[in-house]
Amino acid sequence: MTDVRQESLASLLGGRSGALDASLPPLAFVAGWLLFGHSIGAGAVFAVLCGVVIGVVRFLRGQKPRAVVFSVLAVVAASLVALYTGRVEDFFLIQLLSNVASALAWAGSVAVRWPLLGVVVGTLLGQKTRWRRDPALLRAYSIASWPWVAQYALRVAVFTPLWLDAQVYWLATLRVALSWPLQIVCVLVSGWVLRKALPAGHPGFRHPQVPESA
Repeated sequence: MTDVRQESLASLLGGRSGALDASLPPLAFVAGWLLFGHSIGAGAVFAVLCGVVIGVVRFLRGQKPRAVVFSVLAVVAASLVALYTGRVEDFFLIQLLSNVASALAWAGSVAVRWPLLGVVVGTLLGQKTRWRRDPALLRAYSIASWPWVAQYALRVAVFTPLWLDAQVYWLATLRVALSWPLQIVCVLVSGWVLRKALPAGHPGFRHPQVPESA
């Protein structure tokens, strides 16, 4: 059990930088909205510019262009929704719906015995579906996926009443509080659960033990 560490899993899943970057455009949106007399257009410009700057920084740091483009497009889409509806709180609507979808997807993946934590980690490690043929690892990934379900469910429970009540300031503030801090906790907890769920003597998630009969 030398490589099943919380830090190892956190590093593999991207750490806090991505989640921190994702929390900045909403703050820029609210800042622009406030500075220019509650103008959704100004907030949208601020948010998109912030997303572009973050994208450029990510690109210069060697991230894949696809990840950079998706990051900027997410900010543009959120801005367009707010501009279309004319409701400033709708800038956060896509994020709210994505958390609903994510909670359902992660819970459903455990139910059908394809836990998304295993899918993600297995893909990143180039294991394809080999991890799934290890009964102990399949069970461990299933258990360790539940902290991710809880993460998304918590956001939905917090953001939904704030969005319904148009609490823009709280939406922006808690978007930061429940982004990278919560994701760090989730990664650390899921890493700890994964470690505890594997039987003694298992070499870790980097080394699936596939029975010969498989």
